[in-house]
Amino acid sequence: MTGSTERPAPAPGRTTSGGEQGGEPLPLIVVDSANVVGSVPDGWWRDRHGATERLRDRLTARTDAGLPGVPGPVEIVLVVEGAAREVRPVPGVRVEAAARTGDDRIVELVEAEGAGRRCVVVTADRALRERVAALEAECAGPRSVRDVP
Repeated sequence: MTGSTERPAPAPGRTTSGGEQGGEPLPLIVVDSANVVGSVPDGWWRDRHGATERLRDRLTARTDAGLPGVPGPVEIVLVVEGAAREVRPVPGVRVEAAARTGDDRIVELVEAEGAGRRCVVVTADRALRERVAALEAECAGPRSVRDVP
């Protein structure tokens, strides 16, 4: 490849700068952590931080696999609030702490980063679903990320 000006393609499931692969923007998956964690009565209320970390860790498998109906690779953003605000990112899952409410931060992310690419918000919150649908984002329920492919 002498003299080539092309950048090598990223490894499968990895992105170039700006959430792109092969020049196409990756689908953006924004996860409402409080809603997804709270959707299963598994004792999360005793350790919200730990439950959110477990969700974050399960989401790493979704970076390459995508969601049902949304093939990977995808960019995943986990929005945290309250007792889970200190959860840190891991490779493949960006974590955004909400300054106000998690719903408001999710709407801000959809507005700022969802334009020009497929955007899916994972939540069962009806009011939030209406807010992001008005911004042309799609919605998926918590089950779409709970079960690892």
